[in-house]
Amino acid sequence: MRGTKIHIKNMCCPRCINAMRTILESMRLTVVEIHLGGATIAESLGNKETELLSEKLKEQGFELLDDPDACIVEAIRVAVLQWVRMTEDRPKLSAYVSGKICKDYSSLSKLFSQVKGMTIEHYAIRHRIEYAKELLCYSVTSISEIAYHLGYSSPAHFAAQFKQFTGMSPKAFRKLDNRSRVSLDEL
Repeated sequence: MRGTKIHIKNMCCPRCINAMRTILESMRLTVVEIHLGGATIAESLGNKETELLSEKLKEQGFELLDDPDACIVEAIRVAVLQWVRMTEDRPKLSAYVSGKICKDYSSLSKLFSQVKGMTIEHYAIRHRIEYAKELLCYSVTSISEIAYHLGYSSPAHFAAQFKQFTGMSPKAFRKLDNRSRVSLDEL
């Protein structure tokens, strides 16, 4: 079955997927597939339906994307998020992103840098640090285990990068009462 692909900005977790499903079903649209960054529906949307969907998405903090470059940048963002959260052996970031999007990494990197004002690598590091903060806040996992879970070559490399981005060590961050975190859709 062929469907209409919908590209959505700011989907970053399973709750976003559930919210998207609810929006589509409330419009009586047939969901073929939903994933981070978008969905496929069975129906074709006219201008009126597209406007309504856009409004409903905005109410939930999402954005309907129709610009091809914006769709690619969102696909890169989603690929980075998936790469950071991998639990198995991580391939090189460049190989993973270009494989997910089926485009040459150098052109993806150039586009991403133009739109986001930072490299894909820098963006991935920011996501790794935010994920590390989450693990430090909500788990009893050791700092060494977190470092290896995030794909760092050593706990020392992880601690140095964490300190570079946050101004404190992972251990000091874990001890804080008021730990600041950035929402993933704000990265």
